[in-house]
Amino acid sequence: MATNGTSNGTAATNGHSTSVYFHTPTKDIGSPKRSHNMSPKIILYTNHRCPYAQRAHITLDTLNLKYEEILIDLDTPRPQWYLDINPRGLVPSLKYSLPGIFDTPEILTESGIVSQFLCDSFPSPLLPASKEDPFSALKRARIAFFVDTWSSKIAPFQFQIIKAEGAEKETKVEECVKLMEKEIEPLLVGARPFFGGSGELTFAEVMTAPFLLRMFSFARDGELMPRSFGEKLEGLENFGRWSKAVMENGNVRKVYDEEAIVAATKKRVKQMASK
Repeated sequence: MATNGTSNGTAATNGHSTSVYFHTPTKDIGSPKRSHNMSPKIILYTNHRCPYAQRAHITLDTLNLKYEEILIDLDTPRPQWYLDINPRGLVPSLKYSLPGIFDTPEILTESGIVSQFLCDSFPSPLLPASKEDPFSALKRARIAFFVDTWSSKIAPFQFQIIKAEGAEKETKVEECVKLMEKEIEPLLVGARPFFGGSGELTFAEVMTAPFLLRMFSFARDGELMPRSFGEKLEGLENFGRWSKAVMENGNVRKVYDEEAIVAATKKRVKQMASK
């Protein structure tokens, strides 16, 4: 699947056929801030169905960075060449080199680490540098608290709702919506439309958007999650307004294929149920 601003083909990587995409900025929005004048060479090992890998995509595209993309098949055992890059076999992985600084490519793994490394390397509205101004460290702390709250309080409900059967699905939906209203809704009071009053995406959206998309996609489908889930989430004033802005953002949706992800999730759930 090709996306805007990319060309694709098939390249042999250590004897294995691998889909390769070359991403270049689709429009000139100026170069991201950096402490050097050289452009890095970036290779992203990814899978478009993985919400964690999507975090890296959103970050790279929002920062307007050029990168090469290599798709990893998550439905088959990982080839040895990829295990040499990431012994865990997970995505995303990032290969990063910078002439005169990182002449030997550095490998980074885990979505939060990859995304934060990119944000710290190229300070932007996504995540300000700690010493950019007197408020920057506080902004980073607020974002970190929001992400931690989402990850610890809300994220576990996604699988719980999917796994539940019958009336239990609605019970789990009610529990999740109540917790969302208690924990997340107050943190979005100042969203304009994004976290902390930002007019542009922030690291808070990078870390949560892939899961937000899936919540609403699964609810629209009605089988994985009840349709009432999406309706109740939209009914939360701050969350509803914020989530709409996030899901309409082009960089958030760029590699997101709702139909394919819903189908793949249903397949996985059936496989898990049969074991």
